[in-house]
Amino acid sequence: MPSTDSPMRTRSVAFAPKDAPLREDVRQLGAMVGDMLREQGGEPFYQQVEAARRAAIARREGDPNASADLAGLLEELAPPDAAELVRAFAAYFQVVNLAEQVHRIRRRREYLRSDAKPQPGSLEDVVRRLQSEGASLESVEHLLGRVWIEPVFTAHPTEATRRTILEKEQRIARSLVERLDPSLTIPERRRTLARIRTEITATWQTETHPTLRPTVVDELEHVLFYAIDILYRIVPPFYEALAASLASTFDTPLAPDRMPPILGFASWVGGDMDGNPNVTAQTIRTTLARQRALILDRYRREIGSLAGLLSQTRSRVGVDAGILERIQDYGARSPHVLEAVPPRHRDMPYRVFLRLVAARLVATAGQTTGAGAGAGAGAAAYEGPDALEEDVAAVAQSLRAHRGDHAGLFAVERAIRRIRTFGFHLATLDVRQDALVHRRVLGRLLGETGWQGSSSEARAERISQVLRDGQGPAGDPDPEGEETLEVFRAIAEGQRDHGPRAVGPFIISMAEGPDDVLAVLLLAQWSRLSPRSGMRGPTDPGVPLDVAPLFETVDDLRQAPAILDALFADGVYRAHLATRGNRQTVMLGYSDSNKDGGLAASRWALYRAQEALIATADAAGVDLTLFHGRGGTISRGGGRVDRAIRAAPRGAVRGRLRLTEQGEVINEKYGLRSIALRTLEQMTAAVLHASSRPRPIDPREAGWHAMMDLLAGTSRTAYRALVYDDPLFYDYFRSATPIDVIEQMRIASRPPSRRAGTGVENLRAIPWVFAWMQSRHLLPGWYGLGRGLDAVVDRHGAEATMEMVRDWPFLRALLDDAEMVLAKADMGIAAHYAALAGDSGVDVFAGIRAEYDRTVHALLSLKGTNDILDDDPVLRRSIRLRNPYVDPMSLLQVDLLRRWRATGRQDSDLFQALLTSVNGIAHGLRNTG
Repeated sequence: MPSTDSPMRTRSVAFAPKDAPLREDVRQLGAMVGDMLREQGGEPFYQQVEAARRAAIARREGDPNASADLAGLLEELAPPDAAELVRAFAAYFQVVNLAEQVHRIRRRREYLRSDAKPQPGSLEDVVRRLQSEGASLESVEHLLGRVWIEPVFTAHPTEATRRTILEKEQRIARSLVERLDPSLTIPERRRTLARIRTEITATWQTETHPTLRPTVVDELEHVLFYAIDILYRIVPPFYEALAASLASTFDTPLAPDRMPPILGFASWVGGDMDGNPNVTAQTIRTTLARQRALILDRYRREIGSLAGLLSQTRSRVGVDAGILERIQDYGARSPHVLEAVPPRHRDMPYRVFLRLVAARLVATAGQTTGAGAGAGAGAAAYEGPDALEEDVAAVAQSLRAHRGDHAGLFAVERAIRRIRTFGFHLATLDVRQDALVHRRVLGRLLGETGWQGSSSEARAERISQVLRDGQGPAGDPDPEGEETLEVFRAIAEGQRDHGPRAVGPFIISMAEGPDDVLAVLLLAQWSRLSPRSGMRGPTDPGVPLDVAPLFETVDDLRQAPAILDALFADGVYRAHLATRGNRQTVMLGYSDSNKDGGLAASRWALYRAQEALIATADAAGVDLTLFHGRGGTISRGGGRVDRAIRAAPRGAVRGRLRLTEQGEVINEKYGLRSIALRTLEQMTAAVLHASSRPRPIDPREAGWHAMMDLLAGTSRTAYRALVYDDPLFYDYFRSATPIDVIEQMRIASRPPSRRAGTGVENLRAIPWVFAWMQSRHLLPGWYGLGRGLDAVVDRHGAEATMEMVRDWPFLRALLDDAEMVLAKADMGIAAHYAALAGDSGVDVFAGIRAEYDRTVHALLSLKGTNDILDDDPVLRRSIRLRNPYVDPMSLLQVDLLRRWRATGRQDSDLFQALLTSVNGIAHGLRNTG
């Protein structure tokens, strides 16, 4: 049995009675980690971990000598020893993170087993609420007909954990879930614990970070792991839960065909070219082909399983004539498949038919790859997923007609739901490029040397004229131009070979005017993505592609409505929109707007932009979809999606939710099937309620908007005064954070900077936020907010400000998010990082610390609480579980940074230890970028 004196005891952390099983899991798993550390590192190493743990806890409990004691334990350790110590604490975070995820599954099961109220945020909960508010079954079905929820897995993951480790963590989690079964015997429980111990030990013996920077293909396989292993499996249960909620609430059984498709999945992996030279037209082709191959193989396996299940013989039960006719038709085309059916199975019509269907799938896959079709040779390939669905639906229809509701129909209906969701493309591939690339290419192709220096309006007018007149390029493209045109050719091939859903919107990063959108139409037309010119009208560019401008900075967000208005006023673009169902997608960037102006200014600019964009689209009669570019951290738009939906402007949701899922968030939200199902339920429930019952108009909001203008403006001024105007700041950032380590980490295929050049302006938001998270400043998530809150209180009074905080979901959500960031920040630890900046960093850090104290005081005063996270005990417990174990890693990282930089950043052993510390802190704080 594991020892009880593990370094991972949780005596100082409060657990609610309902969380007692979590406490026991943490205790037991922590003890297991302790035993593993003794076994793998020896008793002296274990005692070293214990000493650091005790000093860290003493520091947290206010011991005045503990900080010095802890620092003394950690200074000047040999790099391998430092790395091992970090890994010891990271091993704890690994199991605590998993224990908390499994506890969520436990709590969900308890809700499902009980006869009490449904779990908040569940599908049953929202359907009951809609009914209580007067909705009928018909009105809810009508609402579902316009719901579309599409998580988009992005091409630049900040996940610092390699795939091998993630797979081990999943196996540990599955073993923990298995332990929830009350019928397990004592020997079975012991075997489960033994499996967990094996995975923990094997993880310890596995290098935590890859030796090579991941390629785009590596990133693709990382995301496809979730698509195939998780999403493919949970889509049918999601729809079944929704149907069951409607049936039980309205006491009316629902046929599967009455449940419209409301879920889709998309990806940027392989299509996101913005600042990433490793993504090209060829990666688009490779990605689409790989996704198609995976989904066709999965369908083939599922069809094979159905063939094994549906053993009905004609002597026992009837079968539709349509099935027999299809057998005859397909068998004539593929006689070798029919001949391969064992004689004992030939009187089983479903089994025979499904073997022929499987052969068609093999032929379809072979057609795509150009390889021999093998078992599918001679079979007719499917033209698309609709034909496959028709075949499987024919089986379902026959089963319904011949008493098969409980003889396999359930499994067949699940297959149909998957085909409708994943098609032959698996996940829609978005394509993204920097607007500046297109400006360069177009200027050269048009033969206009002053193109980039001309105004956006002039460029837009010129592009529209070229589109109207059907003009071609003035000359041959250079290599950059040829590659750009080849991207559109790859998109055309993808649409032709994999279906219209295979390619999503073309996203224009750093869009600054209508010309950036029109440029995509012209380049696409020149690439022959559009149909032949004779098939188009005089003003119709005929490009079968949605174009989504991405507005990222605060200034760009302010200009977004005017840009959209100019596009809608352009005859060529309106003709294009008409061919796209008068639908327009606009992407909103949370990351760069935050880096540009700080949290409050970013969120307010996003809010006002959404209001104005909705009004602009409504006035033009265009159906607008807002695509939210959210990252993992609060600074990059992270946080609870359901709360963000409730806080959105009135009319911003309208049944549709498209948002990015990035980095460690993917594993946290989709790493386990039950958690992924809960994630999709919460999104759907929030969208349904927000779309059905928009927040009523509050006459106080006009005044609140004015107050928020003051808050955001003051906050942005304070933030930019530090980040962009203080001449000492950039050097402080480079010294007081491990940005120089992060820039060399092999955690993504793209460079850390978007465009050439140094400075905050050119650094990507991901490493920017990651660096501040590591150094425990977490500065982008709160800096300037306190100054803004104080300004509002000074002008409007504390009572009016508190009323706004209490009653306006937008501001409440903003402060809740900031509070979480403030809870994870630690100015005491940050001071150690600040010391790395030397004397020049003293004043910079003094200002940062003063603003932190100001923000905490203002936030607590306005919320009426005494301490950070007083009103969120679950999150408070989660952070407190980790803090004493993150602290030693942070102080080790400071010492390692000082020593590594002293060698001119040349000592590879110190660098490897630093990489381990970055991974460990990311595990502990559960955030990277």
